[in-house]
Amino acid sequence: MPQPWTLADMPPLRDKLALVTGANRGLGLEISAGLARAGAAVVMACRDPQRGQAAAAELRRRVPEARPEVMALDLADLSSIRRFARDFRSRYARLDILCNNASAIMVPLRRTQDGFETHIGTNHLGHFALTGLLLDRLQAAPAARVVSTSSMAHRLTKGLDLDDLHFERRPYKEMDAYGQSKLATLSYSFELDRRLRKAGSGIVSAAAHPGWSDTNPDQGSLLMRLTGRLLAQPPAMGALPALYAATAPEVRGGDYLGPAGFKELRGYPAKVGCSEQAADAALAERLWQRSESLTGVSYLDSMT
Repeated sequence: MPQPWTLADMPPLRDKLALVTGANRGLGLEISAGLARAGAAVVMACRDPQRGQAAAAELRRRVPEARPEVMALDLADLSSIRRFARDFRSRYARLDILCNNASAIMVPLRRTQDGFETHIGTNHLGHFALTGLLLDRLQAAPAARVVSTSSMAHRLTKGLDLDDLHFERRPYKEMDAYGQSKLATLSYSFELDRRLRKAGSGIVSAAAHPGWSDTNPDQGSLLMRLTGRLLAQPPAMGALPALYAATAPEVRGGDYLGPAGFKELRGYPAKVGCSEQAADAALAERLWQRSESLTGVSYLDSMT
């Protein structure tokens, strides 16, 4: 039986630049710390710069040699995403690792600045736009990676309804909205891989999920919070699949990583399966087209 993959197995990342969204807490902070510990320069993209600076201070406490940069990014606002991309492009000529990690999780029905349902707008459409706007910086790196954070919840949704992504006709349920957004995230990661391959790009698109990790202890029902504190694995373990996807030499485009333990709830990273809808290439193609239409960001024509 192979030895479990841990932070000790990460390759050196000196001279690498990483961008982590939602980096001020939970998985994002753990991913940022893991990358910095391996020597990467880390840009911590956070909606709240004050919280971002507090997270950067914590990262420096853990990794004294780290020099993280905090940049403001609200993935629920396309104008913020465009400003961020302009600022990033003005500072950096390339991007080696993009971790699309930030997530809205189980929130009541709300709308983003652009009128999208919050989960799909933040978790999928925001990252779709961000990746497209930074694609040339990823292409400028010799072997860039895009890691998208999905969830086991992608299996729990009723499905990806491209005609009602924003719950304007369907009854709104938090788990269904969250699950739909994570299904979209995974479908997008696979479609991004297909399009990168067709374009002859060396960028690797992979996805990861953290299992059941206690990353948002203040969200969800009281029962969920109490159960999570008792049974969920810590954020540092939940971050391992994303760190594996971002750095392990054996990872290939289209891989999906998650915990190797019982029901993928806990454990060290390994390749895992996905739902039939997530693997549906025709659905992913339609989702891509819909995402381009909604965000106004187009890239990587399918060439079919």
